[in-house]
Amino acid sequence: MTGSAKTDIEENRVLTGLGVSPGIAIGELFLLNRARQPGVTHAITADEVDREVELFQEAVRLSVEQLREAKDKIIDKRMHEHLFIIDAHLLILADQMFTGDTEALIRNDLISAESALHQTLEKFQAVFDSIDDEYLRDRKADLNSVGDRLLRNLRGENVPCVRGIEKKTILGAHELSPAITMQIDREKVVGLVSDLGGRSSHTAILARSFGIPAVFGLENFSSFSSNGVPVIVDGTDGVVVVNPSNKVFKEYLEKKQALEYAEHQLLESAGLAAETLDGQRISLCCNLEFPEETEHALELGAEGVGLYRTEILFLNRPDIPTEDEQAEALGAVVARMAPHPVTIRTLDVGGEKIVPEISPHEEANPAMGLRAVRFSLQEVGLFKTQLRAILRASQHGHARVMFPMISSLSEVRACKACLEEVKTELRREKILFDEKLPVGIMVETPSAAVLADILAREVDFFAVGTNDLIQYCLAVDRGNKNVAYLYDPLHPAVLRMLRLVSEAANKAGIGACVCGEMAPDPLYALILLGLGFVELSMNALFIPAVKRILRAVRYQDAEEFVNGLSDLATKEEITAYLKIEGDKRFPGLFEIP
Repeated sequence: MTGSAKTDIEENRVLTGLGVSPGIAIGELFLLNRARQPGVTHAITADEVDREVELFQEAVRLSVEQLREAKDKIIDKRMHEHLFIIDAHLLILADQMFTGDTEALIRNDLISAESALHQTLEKFQAVFDSIDDEYLRDRKADLNSVGDRLLRNLRGENVPCVRGIEKKTILGAHELSPAITMQIDREKVVGLVSDLGGRSSHTAILARSFGIPAVFGLENFSSFSSNGVPVIVDGTDGVVVVNPSNKVFKEYLEKKQALEYAEHQLLESAGLAAETLDGQRISLCCNLEFPEETEHALELGAEGVGLYRTEILFLNRPDIPTEDEQAEALGAVVARMAPHPVTIRTLDVGGEKIVPEISPHEEANPAMGLRAVRFSLQEVGLFKTQLRAILRASQHGHARVMFPMISSLSEVRACKACLEEVKTELRREKILFDEKLPVGIMVETPSAAVLADILAREVDFFAVGTNDLIQYCLAVDRGNKNVAYLYDPLHPAVLRMLRLVSEAANKAGIGACVCGEMAPDPLYALILLGLGFVELSMNALFIPAVKRILRAVRYQDAEEFVNGLSDLATKEEITAYLKIEGDKRFPGLFEIP
């Protein structure tokens, strides 16, 4: 399994991508597919239209048949909780807008079924690319997977099969579909690599759930790699080494053993309390994206769900989920996590993604447009249906409801008024729910942070979304490479806003949880602790490492450490302070940037 294998690929070729599932895997590559070349539009005559439409409809029918067959063949009961992913692909194939647009292009533009499908996919992909939220943007991978299957069936090509893999293998592709990933033998497939894909894609979530190291976003890996070449996958650092030398192979083998030992040590502490040396208890919860991740989160020591995103219930389907569907899905999560709390955030997505007809014109700045609570308060009927579902789910355990992107007191009161109306309806219908359901808000706009003392009188808890709060506070689009360097969690203005929120919550006697990307970073977690935040929520994978840091420090030291930051005015001053005081107070615990 070293560079001595027969290959024309240069030795020790290193590629950097996104580490979407941690760990190190070593094996020979099994490449499923490469990047497809852009399709050339092929014109047809009017006499050929019906035939091309029939070819497309047959490809749809065959794709549905293949997905249903794949679903039926999954006999591993541990996989059944992930079958909704295949259902999501079936819903795309049933979407009349998707199939209807393709057929309309064939008829109106007189182009082939394959050309029409390419154009439809490009249009839908552009919609996903315009979404600011990484999690929602990564749903494009499901569309690509369905599109690839349809194109293969139109061309009469075989859909890749992974059931025949018989030895330790690294599975690679231009883009790995979740339907294919669900069929792998986890004893044989030890690592995943892909040109495309993000941390929130279905396949990445499956990889983390399976405990398979994975690196995505490699861009051109599939273009030069070949079957049988030895590959090292470092999902922790996001690195792939193709055709490693004997020396590099041995280095990574040692790193793999050390990493597995460290992970074992961390997991042993999963059941221990997240408590500082001087007795300050910290609640470590998980950000949940899929109901199927609850069991793994509990194993890693999660003490509840600090942020459960409800958007997945509305996406990848041709219609809006019913109240019963939402209540059943949410109730299952609440029941699984009981007695731990589950904080259910109401819809945080642009309205055009849910009800396209209400937003016929593309917004110039969707991140600050009709989204989240603004959309909910405009579409009150849809909002109340979701609130009814959340209330019904609350009877199964400890649920909490949270409203996103609050920017004013009037919005809070309007949301609470809708909630009270729904409660009255349910009482009249004699439907059970938690009468004392806690109500909270996301603090992710500067106005909410500045008004924190006023807002704290109206709600039971805060959840600080640091990603958006930093972005809005500094007027920086972190996805824009020209200004991304200005996105700084330790900017003095950001730290002051966080302190405002923490002090307002503590004074009002309500909880305040941080659920953005600052929470899982060891250094930032320590700073948040020093600011007075004793509730953190993050991807469950990071909980053991953060717990280890918190159990090794004193709360009083964290407070004093952060107090020293208060009068510093520049990033340079803060960095210098962190290096000096961090190394002095917490030697060896983390790297100072």
